[in-house]
Amino acid sequence: MSIRIVPESERSAGVGHIAPIKLPPLELPYAKRAERLRQLATNHAMADYLGWAADLSDAQQAVAQARPLPDAEIALLASALEQAYAPLHSAHFARTGHWLQLLDALLAQLNSRPSMRSDAVAQAIATLQHSDVPQRQAWANAVLTALRGDVDEEQAAIAHPKIAMPDAGVAQILWSALSLYWRQLASRLPATGVAKGQDRHVCPICSHAPTGSLVLGGAEAGVRYVQCSLCESLWHIVRVRCTSCDSGGKLDYWCLETEKAAVKAETCGDCGSYLKAFYQQVDNQIDVVADDLATLALDAEMDAKGIARSGVNPLMLPELN
Repeated sequence: MSIRIVPESERSAGVGHIAPIKLPPLELPYAKRAERLRQLATNHAMADYLGWAADLSDAQQAVAQARPLPDAEIALLASALEQAYAPLHSAHFARTGHWLQLLDALLAQLNSRPSMRSDAVAQAIATLQHSDVPQRQAWANAVLTALRGDVDEEQAAIAHPKIAMPDAGVAQILWSALSLYWRQLASRLPATGVAKGQDRHVCPICSHAPTGSLVLGGAEAGVRYVQCSLCESLWHIVRVRCTSCDSGGKLDYWCLETEKAAVKAETCGDCGSYLKAFYQQVDNQIDVVADDLATLALDAEMDAKGIARSGVNPLMLPELN
């Protein structure tokens, strides 16, 4: 089943109703994510990187608080619902200059943080600071195309054949600004979702791949949502269904600890991919982005088995070609 995005006026409700989509709340996630990353960094083999990611998340929090989405842009979001495709589809939605302001503010924040002064990070910051708007836009297009969930490598080459991909550090900072922008847009979208048709492997809001799936606790215990790697919207997919191919016949679950582990890899024997699942019932402090980074040892085990990762972590992008 797919999810069609419709105006809020068409929202359906009822006892036991599972919302097909949850747009990101206005409350910003970055400070809590930074706190979670620092908690997970204690005695961790990747403590330095987790600490670096926490500083990046803190910088995102500061920028998002200082530069909310302008009212003029919020007023225009309703028109995005008139499109036949995902309303904030990153190939079709016209970015405004606000994302460039977010990028400049993020660069200033990063420049002020000691953890961002390593040679590689400092070079990436300097490269972006000295790049003009056309270059920034071209790099953004290339990165978005490479990481969008509904485009294969051949299509990406056709879409942007002459655009060189930025280096890894530049791409990471660009994505951090772009994800800020798309989350702001999604949180203000006057819409809801209606389940219809087929195919839920990409975000119904922006068409990007997920980071992981979140199995809720509390009043919605056991309900599974998949979290977008760009706009951080959540969309519902029933459990025991592959998030990539919708098959339910050959699923296995892997973890590094006990059967009650808060993070597991859901592998599909039909398509040969996996996506991590994060269980709030086991750990109610879990954060999909942070806890994904802290469990890369599980990814290494899946890689050793020849199973391909389908998720994208916004704080550690995959290698881009």
